[in-house]
Order: sequence, then structure tokens, then C-alpha cells
Amino acid sequence: MVDDPNLRHVLDHGFVRLIDHMGDDSAITAAARISYGTGTKSVREDRGLIRYLMRHSHSSPYELCVVKFHLRIPIFVARQLFRHRTSSLNENSARYSIVPDQFYIPHAEAIKPQSPDNRQGRDGDVSDTSKAGVQWMIESICTMAYDAYRILLGDRKGRDPDFSDELLYDPYAHDDPLLDDEFPGVAREIARTVLPVAFYTECYWQQNLHNLFHLLKLRTDPHTQHETRLVANAMYELIEPYFPIACEAWRDYSRDAVTLSRMEVQLIRDLLHDAVKLEEIDPAQYGMTKRELREFNEHFASLNRYKSIGDQNASSQ
Repeated sequence: MVDDPNLRHVLDHGFVRLIDHMGDDSAITAAARISYGTGTKSVREDRGLIRYLMRHSHSSPYELCVVKFHLRIPIFVARQLFRHRTSSLNENSARYSIVPDQFYIPHAEAIKPQSPDNRQGRDGDVSDTSKAGVQWMIESICTMAYDAYRILLGDRKGRDPDFSDELLYDPYAHDDPLLDDEFPGVAREIARTVLPVAFYTECYWQQNLHNLFHLLKLRTDPHTQHETRLVANAMYELIEPYFPIACEAWRDYSRDAVTLSRMEVQLIRDLLHDAVKLEEIDPAQYGMTKRELREFNEHFASLNRYKSIGDQNASSQ
């Protein structure tokens, strides 16, 4: 898989690999034209049709194209993707197989404090000393957890002799062993319960193009968790060569587009006619909350909220 053009390495031990796809841009237009029975059209007309379908939310032709990925990602990232219930997937089972000794340690640049404004995000900075300390804590805890996992499976050696020795004896009476000499281990489905969500899992992930675009819109958004965004960016990079016109339409009419509420439309009208000054806006006057007004301003703070996908992925390695 090293030279596989359909493979993207993400995070420290993860990857996204496109293993199969059904359809392309022409399949989307063929599915759309079956509605009115016309023949093959030109590439230029195909582009216009694909963009029309995206612009007006005609999703059925997109649903007839399918992609399949092989993902190796941390468990906490998998949980965010698994919320998209429109996919078909099969995950590696820790009831049948031994979990690999691989866990995610965030890059120093990704270690930040809790955002004061976003309850589920990060923002700001901490010292280099603290970043190194966070990485050490994550590595130490995960190493000890994996040692406990191996011991529970019946392997007393574990990974780290120091940790293994601590885990095998009563911390209040060090000479008293916690396990019998004949301890055979417990079932894998019990042993796995000690592993943190930083450990990696693998799955096959299949989804039609329409639902994948919905996933990508949410999971490539700058407010999405950094690690999940990198995985979503890699998924997008891999499908774009097979659906270049559809991806262009998705960027123009979905990812980089803005949907305005009734209140926001009225506010824009007043701004265009100089009926109100931006710095003097009272959100209550338009039936908006302060947060809605802040989001309105964020919509137009930049022409493009998204850094290039290549820049985002490069910064994570």
C-alpha cells in the first residue's frame, strides 16, 4: 500500500484508502437524463447539468454513485464518523482479534486549551513544556492500558516491565499478587474494556456520493475536531479525481456556500439600502440572538473559510 495512489496517511498511525467506487460524473448525468429520455450530451452540457442538480438539491442521481473506503482511525474519530448513519460499514472486532499496540498521540500544534466560546472545540495555546507533558501523559496512560489489556488476555509480560510489575501486585500490599499463577486470562470482549479511545480501529466504509457529500460538508468544516477533519479531507482528496465536476459543484453550492435565514436576508437588505449600520445592529430587532448575529458576521469574514486541504493535511504530519 506504500505506493498506492488511492491511499492517504493521516495522523500518526492512520490511513484512508479508497478501495472501490461505482460511477463517475457521466454516471450522474446518465441517471439524471433517464428521466426525460434524451441521448448522450457533451461534457460542457454534462457540467451544466451536474451543477444544476447540486444547485437545486436533486440528489437521486448522486445517490447512484458509490464509494468504499478502508479506514484506520482512532476510536474517537470513528465515533464521529459513525454518527452518519447513511453509510454501510463493518468494523474490526476486538471480540475476535487482538487490538494492535497503536494509539494516537496528538502533534504538538494540535494541543490547545478548551475554547471559551465553543463547548466542543479547542482554541488558544499552551507552553511547549505543557505540550510535551500532555504527550507524555497520553503515551504513559495508553502504554499502561495496553499492558493491562495484555495481562488480562493472559500475557504477564506486557509491553513495559515497570508498568506490568505495578499492575500485577496490590498497590497497598506489594507482595500480594492480584492474579493466580494459573490465571488463563479473560475473554477478549472483557479485556478490551480497559483500552482508551485513543487506540486505533479499522473498518470498511461504503456510502453513496450524495450522503458522502453531506458527511464532508459537516466534517471538513473548520469547527469540526481537527483529527476528524483530516480524515474527511483525505476522503475528499481520494474521490475528487473520479468525480471532478461533481466535487466542483459541491464546493461551489454546498461546502463554500452560505444559507441565509429569513432574518439574515432582511438584515442584508437593510445594509444594502443603508437603513442600518453594521456596528449598530440590534439582533433583537431582527428576531436574532447574539450568537446568530455573530454567525452572520462569520459568514462574510472571509471569502473562503477553508484552508487548502493539502495545507491542513501537511500540518498534521
